[in-house]
Amino acid sequence: MKQYDAIIIGFGKAGKTLAAELSNRGWQVAIVERSNMMYGGTCPNVACIPTKTLVHEAEVSALLHHDDFPQQANMYKQAIDRKNRLTSFLRNDNYERLSKRPNVTIYTGTGSFISADTIKVELPESEIELKGKEIFINTGATPIIPAIDGIQQSQHVYTSSALLELSVLPHHLIIIGGGYIGLEFASMYANFGSKVTILEGGNKFMPCEDRDIANSVKEVMEKKGIEIHLNARAQSIHDTNDGVTVTYSDVSDGTPYYVDGDAILIATGRKPMIEGLDLQAAGVKVDAHGAIIINDQLRTTVPHIWAMGDVKGGSQFTYLSLDDFRIIRDQLFGDKKRDIGDRDPIQYAVFIDPPLAHIGISEEEALKRGYSFKVSRLPASSIVRTRTLRQTDGMLKAIINNHNGKIMGCTLFCTDASEIINIVAMAIKTGQTSTFLRDFIFTHPSMSEGLNQLFDV
Repeated sequence: MKQYDAIIIGFGKAGKTLAAELSNRGWQVAIVERSNMMYGGTCPNVACIPTKTLVHEAEVSALLHHDDFPQQANMYKQAIDRKNRLTSFLRNDNYERLSKRPNVTIYTGTGSFISADTIKVELPESEIELKGKEIFINTGATPIIPAIDGIQQSQHVYTSSALLELSVLPHHLIIIGGGYIGLEFASMYANFGSKVTILEGGNKFMPCEDRDIANSVKEVMEKKGIEIHLNARAQSIHDTNDGVTVTYSDVSDGTPYYVDGDAILIATGRKPMIEGLDLQAAGVKVDAHGAIIINDQLRTTVPHIWAMGDVKGGSQFTYLSLDDFRIIRDQLFGDKKRDIGDRDPIQYAVFIDPPLAHIGISEEEALKRGYSFKVSRLPASSIVRTRTLRQTDGMLKAIINNHNGKIMGCTLFCTDASEIINIVAMAIKTGQTSTFLRDFIFTHPSMSEGLNQLFDV
C-alpha cells in the first residue's frame, strides 16, 4: 500500500489546481482519473472549451454560408476537427504539467473507497491501494438519461459530449430538454445550418428568467428557425430508415405528436458522478439528489474528506470549482475565513447567440421579497457598438434598490454579455451604487459603455 499526504479523485479544475499547490508545498500527492481522455476535467474536454469553440465557429458559418447547408456541413466538419485538436492539446498539456512534478503521481484508473483513508484503484492490468491523510473528491457530474422507451436502443441518441464527436452535421437535430445546455446547443446547431426542434416538458420557457428576458430570447431563437414546444413529454424513440422519430405528448391535454430527425440530443440535466466510489465505505453521506453533503468549507461528513466541483451539487461552473480550490487552500494554509457564502452573488453566462448573462436577483424575485426597487431596460440596439458588429438583437435589464441605489440584479442578453457581466459583478461586490456604472468612462465604441445608459435611471 502506498501512502500519500493527499489523494485527489478526479482530474478536474479544482483537483489539478490543488495538486499543483500541494506539490509546491512539499506534499506527496496522488491523482486518480478514470479516463485518459479526461485529464483536465469536463471543461477542456467535453464542455466549456469545445462548446464555446464551436459556438464561435457556428457564428462564422452563419455569416459566411447562411442557407447553404452543404457549405455549412463542410465548415462543421472542419470545426469539429479543429475542436478535437484543441481539446487534445489541452488534455496533454494538463497531464504534462502535473506528471512532471516529482511529488505528484497520476493513476489512470477507477478509484473507490475501501475505508475513510484508503482508496482502491483499478488500473488497466492491475489493482493498487492508496492511503491518504487528506482525500479530495473531484469527480464532477454526468448527464441524466431519462426513462424514454427506445432511448437505449437508438443509434441516433447523444449526450452533449457524444454529440460533439459527431463530424456529420445533422439536417434536423431534436433536443429533449430546454435548459441552458439545450439552448446553447440549439443556438449553435441552428447557426451551423441544422433545423432544430426543442421539446421542453415544462410549461414555461426559461422559467428562472423574467418573462421579458425569456420572451426576448425566445423571439431571437425562433427567428433563427428554432422550433420550441413546451409541455412536450417525450414518450418513445425509434430509429427509422431515414433517421429517428420521437413520439411525445402534450402534458396539458395528452395529445400525441411525433417529430422526425436524424439526431437527438438528451439535455435533461446532469447529476453528481458518484457511481462506483463506494462512499458508504468511507462514511461520506449524500443528499436525495446524489450530491455529496458538505459544510461551508467543503468538508464532507468525514472531516478529512473534501468534495470540490460539480460532485457536491449546486451550480456547475468551472470558475466555482477554481474557487473551491481557494477555499480549501485557505482552510489548509490560510486564516480559515473563506467559505462558499463569500462568493455570492455568482454571475453566469449562457453562450447562446447573442449570449445571456446574469447576476443577482430578478425582477420577479425582487417583487416576491417585497423590495422597493426600480427597473431599467435597454434594447441592445441602443448601444452603437451593436450596429458596428451587426448584432443588434437582445436587451439589457437592471434591478436597482430605491433606498440605497445598490444594484440588486442585472441580466444582459446581448453580444459580449459574458464579458460585460463581470464589470457589473465587480461593481456589486465592491459595494458600488448604480451611479458608479452610470458615470464610468468606458472606451468607445464598446458594449461596456451600454452600462452608462442602462444605469442612467
